[in-house]
Amino acid sequence: MTAVLEVTGLTKRFVREDKATVALRDFNLSIEEGTFVTILGRSGCGKSTMLNLLSGLTKPSAGTVSYRGAPHTGPTVDIGYLTQSDTLMPWRDVLRNVQMPLELQGVDPEEQRRQALHLIDRVGLAGFEASYPRELSGGMRRRASLARMLAGGASTVLMDEPFGALDAQLRNELQEELLRLWNGSGSTIVFVTHDIEEALLLGDRVVVLGPLGTILRDEQIDLPRPRSVDETRVDPGFVRLHRELAAALKEGAAA
Repeated sequence: MTAVLEVTGLTKRFVREDKATVALRDFNLSIEEGTFVTILGRSGCGKSTMLNLLSGLTKPSAGTVSYRGAPHTGPTVDIGYLTQSDTLMPWRDVLRNVQMPLELQGVDPEEQRRQALHLIDRVGLAGFEASYPRELSGGMRRRASLARMLAGGASTVLMDEPFGALDAQLRNELQEELLRLWNGSGSTIVFVTHDIEEALLLGDRVVVLGPLGTILRDEQIDLPRPRSVDETRVDPGFVRLHRELAAALKEGAAA
C-alpha cells in the first residue's frame, strides 16, 4: 500500500523563558492510504504535538513530514483536523457552520447548501440545520464538527481525542457512527486516544506511544469488521490485545 504520511526523525522543542522543553524526539511513522490508525498513549507523551505537526499547524524543530511524497510544511485542504475543543462558530447555525469550508473554496451557494445538507444527514443531524451550537448537546456539536470537517473534502483526517469529553454511551454511538462513515470511503484516519478500548474498537493498527513519542508497540489489529462495540468487547482477540496494550503502556510509564 502507498504511504500517505511519512514522518522521519521528527523532534519538537518548545522554548519558554530561555528554557527548552522537548515534547517529541526522533519520531518515525508511516501511515498507509485508506487505513484507520489509532495512536494510543498516556497524557503528556506527545500525541497532540504529533498531530499538530502532521497537520502542518506547527513546524518541527528537526525532522521531516511528507504528504504523498512531497514535503508537508503547512495546512492543506487535503488534510482535515478535528481537535479536542469545540470550534463551531457560535453565530452560525449548523447549516452555515458546515457550509463554511465550501464557502472558503468558492463553491456555488446552491451547491454549498446541497453538500452541507447531505453531510448533516449523514452524521444524524437532519432536522437541526437551523439550530445554533448553544442549542445542541455535546454529542450533537461533535457531529456538526465532523460534518464541517468532511465538507472540506479532505482525504486524510486527523482526530485528537474527539469523543473524550462525552459520556460512555454517547461515545460508543459516535465511535460506531465514525466507523460507518469511514468504511468504504477510502479515507485515511489518524485517531489519537488515551483509551485502550477505543483504540482497539476503531483501528486497523494501533501505535502505542511512550514518553517523548517513543513507539512502544506497533500492532496490526485483525478483529473482524464491521465492528459492533458490544460484540467486539467480548471477542477473545480483543481481550488478549487489550491486556497486551495495557502492559505496554505500563512498561512505558515505568521506563
